[in-house]
Amino acid sequence: MRPIHTLKEHIKGLDGKDYGAYQSLIGSYSYPQFDLLIDQIPKDPFAPPHTGIYRVRVSKDRAGFHENLFRSDIQRIAFCDYLTRQLFHNCQKHSSRRGTGNSGMITISKPCQEVLDRTSVAIDSNHIEARIFLGLPGSNRIINAEVAAKMIFEELPEIISLSLLSENIDIDKIQRHISTTEDSEFLRNWLSSCDLIAFIADDAILPRMSGIDPRPLDSDHLVRFQSPEKLRVEVDLPNSGIISGLGIPKGVTLLAGGGYHGKSTLLQALEQGVYNHIGGDGREFCVSLPETVKIRAYSGRYIVNTDISPFITNIPQHKDTRSFSTQNASGSTSQAAFISEAIECGAKVLLMDEDTCATNFLIRDHRMQQLVDKKHEPITAFIDRVRQLYEQHEISSILVLGGSGDYLGIADHVIQMIEYIPYNVTDKALKIVEEIPSDRLAEGEPLFDLPMDRIPQPTGLDTRNEHGHRRVYAPNPHELVYGRMNVDLTDVEQLLEPGQTKAIGLAIEYSKKYMDGTANMKTIVEKVMSDISREGLDLLDKKYTGDLADFRGFELAAVLNRMRDFQANQ
Repeated sequence: MRPIHTLKEHIKGLDGKDYGAYQSLIGSYSYPQFDLLIDQIPKDPFAPPHTGIYRVRVSKDRAGFHENLFRSDIQRIAFCDYLTRQLFHNCQKHSSRRGTGNSGMITISKPCQEVLDRTSVAIDSNHIEARIFLGLPGSNRIINAEVAAKMIFEELPEIISLSLLSENIDIDKIQRHISTTEDSEFLRNWLSSCDLIAFIADDAILPRMSGIDPRPLDSDHLVRFQSPEKLRVEVDLPNSGIISGLGIPKGVTLLAGGGYHGKSTLLQALEQGVYNHIGGDGREFCVSLPETVKIRAYSGRYIVNTDISPFITNIPQHKDTRSFSTQNASGSTSQAAFISEAIECGAKVLLMDEDTCATNFLIRDHRMQQLVDKKHEPITAFIDRVRQLYEQHEISSILVLGGSGDYLGIADHVIQMIEYIPYNVTDKALKIVEEIPSDRLAEGEPLFDLPMDRIPQPTGLDTRNEHGHRRVYAPNPHELVYGRMNVDLTDVEQLLEPGQTKAIGLAIEYSKKYMDGTANMKTIVEKVMSDISREGLDLLDKKYTGDLADFRGFELAAVLNRMRDFQANQ
């Protein structure tokens, strides 16, 4: 560990040199309050932040936080999440671009509204470590030593002091952050004991600022969530005490109502209820079972040897739908494949919104049945399978529907949204079914056979690009660059941060060790997730990068299934 004055002299001597001379700074340096470890420096000021690796270590004694704040795993995750947010805020406040490319920036991966386990802040037995990015300054490719010195010896110490030292942090706020996360985790684990699949707390704020701004809506006309009386339940949380809200039971639940009345907003809260949320988000106590998967159609996606026969059979040219592959899926085949892939990995709750579903996959009404004979229709609509999924395999469904009354006859519960308030209209729906019977004929086989397992192959999962360089990164949550492939993840809606997507890319590379020609998809995913749970996300990248975030096995499988060079056998 070199003393800080040697770093100062070294930087002074770099002024006016080519940007590549910054490479000579790689090493470890001792500051009065922390240590700086420079592991990797980009060779160009335009290089993306993930190509630089800078670690700041503060001893636990100097940081001054009580061990009780991160004694359990969920406390550690919440504690590190809070420090990550402090770092991001202070980086934004105390640094800015100065020069070309990323010059002048001190930053950290931006956290979303959800509390995730990330590599941006890590704790070991002796230290709290922050992994940040410094955009060492340059004009084109010429080093600006004056700005570099200001960043490294003034701005960085200020940011670290304000973000990682307990004397500068409101301990009550961090404790509330941890307590809220503990309560949310407790609430999610509580669901199964009550035969519930989801819970939305009374007074929750479900609407977001916009489609690209996930913060809670701030409006004088905001309507807070209120649960319908017959579906209201209470739970006693460890920190927050007794709260009430909507408890959605197992089975088939419809979310009905007119357009713009809040159906999709409620479903979005349910799909993101697999994560814990920060205090003030409005959805802190909106939770779903961990095995909840949002399903949608997405024309053009890749499908490999997937059993979609429960929904689609007898397609023209005698193509085998028990092992269906395509480079360009239709809406209905993409949705059928998505369901099969989710079931393959253990999904227990399926969420669907008619706005993003293939209409012919959801329903085939009586008149269309009369026009097109079943022998000429390969699709068995979801309406004929949804009850079988629950009754034969205990897979529940929650569907947003505003245009198909035939679903009223197969639902266990019907919730109508009226001006953003949910009403339990199950009894009314049953009465309508009795008074206005459907002429629609049930289609499909009486049994729902689970999709056949697939055996993933490591062939085609090469991380090297066309120049032979290893390349795995995520420009955004819904795009993965993996070797020569750009993987479109538009329809994987439960991904939130680029760090999750990048981590999944690295996990796919790691998963090849378990692809031995006999292990099925679920087994491979479970082994990878077990390794990460035991050893942490650093298992995936020994460079100790700070831009990885935790993910679920469902998204790992979903990304793998959408890679155009992925291969699997049955």
